[in-house]
Parts: sequence; C-alpha cells; structure tokens
Amino acid sequence: MLDQTISQIKALDETAAAAARARQDTLTKPPGSLGRLEALSIQIAGITGQPIPVIKDKVIITMAGDHGVVADGVSAFPQEVTPQMVTNFLHGGAAINSLARHVGARIVVVDMGVAVDMPAHPQLVNKKVALGTHSLAHGPAMTRAQAIQSLEAGIEVVEAEIARGLDIVGTGDMGIGNTTPSAAIACVLTGEAPAKIAGRGTGLDDAGLRHKISILEQALAVNQPDPQDGLDILAKVGGFEIGGLAGVMLGAAAHGKPVVVDGFISTAAAMLAVTLAPAARPYLIAAHRSQEYGHNAMLAWLGLEPLVDMHMRLGEGTGAAIGISLAEAACKVLAEMATFAEAGVSDKE
Repeated sequence: MLDQTISQIKALDETAAAAARARQDTLTKPPGSLGRLEALSIQIAGITGQPIPVIKDKVIITMAGDHGVVADGVSAFPQEVTPQMVTNFLHGGAAINSLARHVGARIVVVDMGVAVDMPAHPQLVNKKVALGTHSLAHGPAMTRAQAIQSLEAGIEVVEAEIARGLDIVGTGDMGIGNTTPSAAIACVLTGEAPAKIAGRGTGLDDAGLRHKISILEQALAVNQPDPQDGLDILAKVGGFEIGGLAGVMLGAAAHGKPVVVDGFISTAAAMLAVTLAPAARPYLIAAHRSQEYGHNAMLAWLGLEPLVDMHMRLGEGTGAAIGISLAEAACKVLAEMATFAEAGVSDKE
C-alpha cells in the first residue's frame, strides 16, 4: 500500500494553477494586493486540479501515541495524560474541539499507540500498532514493519475520510514525550545538533532541557538513523502517531487533497513524508510557526513559509484549524470576488 500510494503522487496541475493565477489578476483589486491569500488559492488550485477550488468538507485528523522515552525523564507531564487527553478530545473539551467547531471542521481522533487499551468509543478510530514505542534512547523505537504499519494506517484513515467527501485535511497530534522523537527526526534530516533543535516541550526547566538534549544525543549515537531512508528514521527514532501523520500526508497527496500541517510534531511527520516521497512537498501548507525551539529549522528544510505566527505550541491540530480557515478564505476570495469586467470597474490603464 505504501509504495502504491507514493507512486500515485503527481506533480501539481499547472493548468489549473495558471487559470487561478490569471483569474486573480482580473479580480477587483491591484494584482498581488491580497498577498499570501492569492498564492494560497493558486497552490490549492494546483493541488486539486480545480481552477476555482471549493473547500466545504474540512477534516482535522488528530493521532495519539505514547513513547517509551518518557521513562527517561524527557517530559514535564506523566504518560497517563495521553489517554486522558484522548478522552477529552472525544468529549469535545479540548482546544482543538473549540477551534474545529469555530472553523467548521470535523475531528477524527485516532489511537495509533496509546500505552493503555482505550475504551471503545464510536468516534475513536483504533489503529493501535502497539502499547507505545520502545525508548529510542536505548535502541530502535519500533521495528521497520511497525513503521510501515503506522504509515499505512495513516493512509487508510485519510482515504476513509476522502471517501466521505474530504476537501482539505489538517494534521494534529497527542502524545506525552513526542517532542523528543520529533526533535530526533529533525536532527537526522537537517544535520543540526540536538541543542539547536530540542525545546522545552510541555514545560521543562533548564535542567530538564539539558537532560532532554543528552537523551537525544544518546538516541542518535545508539541508533545511527540513515538520513536517506525515511523508514529507517521512523523506525529508529520516531513514534506511531508521527508515522500515522506522515501516512495521512502521503495519502492526501496521492488523492490531490491539500494538507495543512500543524506544529512541531506534524512538521516532523511532514519531513518524513517528503523524505519518502519528495513529490508530496507541494501538497503541504504550513499552518503556523511553533514556539518550539527547532521549528524554524524544520520549516526551512521543507522550504515552507508558515501562514501565521501566533506564538502557539499546543499541538492537537490547533494551528492547523487556523490554517484551514485561511485556506478556505483564500478559495472564497478567488471564487466570489467579481472581476473588473463583471463589476464594471475600470482596470489600470
């Protein structure tokens, strides 16, 4: 499934993008005056193959997983917060629920590897690979087979939503300790040292941050991930929800759907997706610039400019919700504004 999905990712539709660009230049405004909104509508036209794309069915896929490295003291919060927050998502009480309601998106909550057996719930998608990963500080976080399983689970989740009508997807995460594997992925691919990437996550103090950096240095030395092999990186220093999110991105790209990437963890997943399938890169829209320390380096590696910088660092898909709203606004401007000819307004001489 993974190989087939990657093979289906095509270049953007330049004819649709050109038509959107030409229409933008005839709308009742000076060309380029709506800035990123114009560029975003043109990108989405190219992604979807629609000269005037329509965004109605908005989905945020929030994936949860636990991490063995939490036992090595890299998080300010205990591991039991992961299933507690998944329950909060299902009951509609988290920040992502509020923002998703605000932008009119539905949330798909996926158990990719929470360290306990979650009670069955009609809105919880069970794709559990295992009860959390192994600690990346002492060896591979998962097997290569589990890495493939997590990616393919993400593809399955997004394809099910596409079958329901998905027009745009945002990515979100939940997993205590998951800034550590995300930082490890970023270190492998950017070549930066852990001290240049690792941040405070859920609120580490200075001593905690120094310890987290040492754990990352140990993990990279023990595992020696191959920066040319996305599966090797995921298996050795990744997480089940990170693999799942990378799969969502690959599956969406294969079906011509725009992907709004949330913050630090989702960006690590995007780096893996692009390592596995470079053709997926133009399908990605960076929602925001996270406050997590290494996010700038990750965005630079991807060549993505975030839509906003609101000093956010929560995850869950909260930044993606804001990004989806802007993507919808960009498409509505393209579709609903009058041209100079339609409005009877004089164009520039």
